[in-house]
Amino acid sequence: MSKERARRRAERLAVLEKQKAARARRVGRRDRRRAFVRRLTPRRRGSGRLYRRGRAERVGIVVVPLIASALIWFLVPDVALRIVLIALIVLILPALVVVVLGRR
Repeated sequence: MSKERARRRAERLAVLEKQKAARARRVGRRDRRRAFVRRLTPRRRGSGRLYRRGRAERVGIVVVPLIASALIWFLVPDVALRIVLIALIVLILPALVVVVLGRR
């Protein structure tokens, strides 16, 4: 009788070992896959000055000068004056951002 119990216990242990090994393989594959995906996805770096602003503020910083440049390009007849005004927008934009949106 004890030999029979020992044999059944050995079978149970063998099945448990197989299950543990299969689970270890699955967990290993999952961890490797997650590490691979983590390496491929770009990290968001929010350390620059532009990242300190909200999304709407960043969009405004980009869109308003573009609209102003387009208006200048279509409404001002002289090409030299167009170029000067657009260069002026580019030079004044950082100061306007600080004055209008404030420092943080």
